[in-house]
Amino acid sequence: MSRKPTSADPELAHRLSRRGMLGVAAGATATALIGATTPAVAADKPVDTTAAEPSGKGHGRPVLPPGRLGVQLYSLRDKVSTVGFAPVFAELEKYGYDEIEFAGYTQGSAGAITLARLKALAHDHGLHPIGSHVGYYDDNNPNAYTFAQNLTKVLDDAEALGLQHIGTASGPFRYGSTVDAWKRAAEDFNTYGEAARKRGMKFYQHNHAEEFSFAADKPKVRLYDVLLAETDPDFVYLEMDIYWAYCAQFRFGKRPDGTPAPFEPLSYVLKQPHRYPLFHVKDGIRDETTRDGYRMTDVGDGDIDYKRFLSKVTARTHQGRRYHHWQTEHDSPVESYAFARKSSEHLHSLRERCGE
Repeated sequence: MSRKPTSADPELAHRLSRRGMLGVAAGATATALIGATTPAVAADKPVDTTAAEPSGKGHGRPVLPPGRLGVQLYSLRDKVSTVGFAPVFAELEKYGYDEIEFAGYTQGSAGAITLARLKALAHDHGLHPIGSHVGYYDDNNPNAYTFAQNLTKVLDDAEALGLQHIGTASGPFRYGSTVDAWKRAAEDFNTYGEAARKRGMKFYQHNHAEEFSFAADKPKVRLYDVLLAETDPDFVYLEMDIYWAYCAQFRFGKRPDGTPAPFEPLSYVLKQPHRYPLFHVKDGIRDETTRDGYRMTDVGDGDIDYKRFLSKVTARTHQGRRYHHWQTEHDSPVESYAFARKSSEHLHSLRERCGE
């Protein structure tokens, strides 16, 4: 991963270096926090320690750690809004999912549902609610269900559902696209993260491509680096959407003046692995004629090497096969149940030999 963009801001470079060291130091703390907040049903799931078999289809250690496959329910919003959570959870259970990540707690025409009932439904189908996406801010609406406007309510609901993580998929653009604007957003995130930590949860931010763009006032500084440098690793975690990160690699591999600024999404994770408890596993077909460089598709039908990505991340982190959580997602699948089934089948089929 290139760190050249930070050369234009020595203070930022220093903060990034410090955050990197803190991220490693925070590993033990993060592991302790997980141990304290993970329900027994999750803790009891064994780690796969079987010896690897020769490579080949159906042989070797599974790349996907046991008990760690989830799905972002936004991908199945069409089903949730019509048939409700219960039938959707039943399907996910059949497809071998272990976890779910919420994108709202309502089920449309299927009728009202309480948080207690929602939590019970997930439990009944062997699904652990691992996280939830909530809006960052809506400054025009003081009653908005967002972190900025209703932090206490957001955390109350997350706690009622037994979530370990509560986060936002909103970009840190609340105050603009300058370095100082992102420093202000980072302070917001630190506040939310500290409040979440007091309740035994982790606050996280999910990226799209634009987080990897460059600061409007300092075009040599990548905004994502500002976010990492200015957020406290004890309070603020990241959920890397792997697809959007690779789209960003295509879109923002050059600075606004055209000079090269390459980066590797995986390198961000390997540098501070404990800051990334959650991932979105979303696939894309490489297509350099499009704005993003990829066309989204079901997991396994695209060109992103998930065998390599998962293997590298779980090998790098202490207790990595238990620490990270992998949520499949497709923003607009052709058929949402088919997407969920195919994605699970593909990820469960990946195998590696010891030492790969």
